[in-house]
Amino acid sequence: EDWQQRIASSLKHVNCVIFNPRRADWDASWEQSIDNPDFRGQVEWELDALEAADHVVFYFAPPTKAPVTLLELGLRAAKKPGNIIVCCPDGFWRKGNVDIVCRRYGIHQVEDLQQLTRELMRHISH
Repeated sequence: EDWQQRIASSLKHVNCVIFNPRRADWDASWEQSIDNPDFRGQVEWELDALEAADHVVFYFAPPTKAPVTLLELGLRAAKKPGNIIVCCPDGFWRKGNVDIVCRRYGIHQVEDLQQLTRELMRHISH
């Protein structure tokens, strides 16, 4: 599910910049190596966006593993937990870990993508 585009579409009337890591030209066959400039560029872009963003949303879809998203949540939670919103529905394989990290760092959690969008709009408007 392209949940990032769904949220971006709901924010089209809001004056904001959205960092969306999903790429149409992503090639899953790229070697995941620091020596691969395409791969390294994507990872560095994502890390830069995490640091630059005023608000960050994470969605942990139940049928996915999302190891990179878990890593990114950990990185952001330790630095700037106040502007993170997490949606981790029942069925996500590491929901317990996500719930504990969110509780420890005071990260707001919501139940579904609709609530995620509403909460993001609320954060942006303040």
